[in-house]
Amino acid sequence: MTSTTARSDGSAAPDPAGPEALAQRFPRLHAPQFWAWGGYDAQFSVLLPEDRLVTNVHLIGFAPLPGGGEGADAHGVVLCRDERDHWFLPGGTREQDESVDECLARELREEAGARLLAAPVWIGAHRCVTDNPVPYRPWQPHPEKAWLWGWGEVVVDSDPTNPEDGEAVVEVRVLPAHEAQELLAHGRDRWWAELVALAVESREGRARTGERTPGA
Repeated sequence: MTSTTARSDGSAAPDPAGPEALAQRFPRLHAPQFWAWGGYDAQFSVLLPEDRLVTNVHLIGFAPLPGGGEGADAHGVVLCRDERDHWFLPGGTREQDESVDECLARELREEAGARLLAAPVWIGAHRCVTDNPVPYRPWQPHPEKAWLWGWGEVVVDSDPTNPEDGEAVVEVRVLPAHEAQELLAHGRDRWWAELVALAVESREGRARTGERTPGA
């Protein structure tokens, strides 16, 4: 059922945090996509998938900005840069029998030298379907899978471990959200910028309603 809020005339308006309203505000993020590199048809939804379908976990991590600041301006988004000069959000593929939480903690350490200060807030997932005959890895669900997206408060307190089978990260930077959006979307689809905007909106919404944001 769609969430609603009451208007002064007694009618109902769509909840601004409901799926329909979010799809209107972030149209590129919610638009059907084709990820050619993996042969996936992908569709974003704020409705979270079953755990068994989640193969990839990624985080918009908020950390203190160099030089500090006040309030929301004190924190920025953690981005990683690899040897190809490609900027990306930390995260990656679940290993066999690895939980979502274990995967996220490992990927943050490997790619960003970061750790969570509290449980992440999951904001949605790309549900993917492929016509490839076999899964990417033997233990993964097939032909359907999901990429899970969330945000959380983190601290960058070490160097990336850069395992041999992962991306070779050469730089980790904490940037104001608008700068992170531009770097992520540079040469790519603008849905990356909308994904960060959704995380920022979710974080600010929790702050307005008085929900605790650890580390902020």
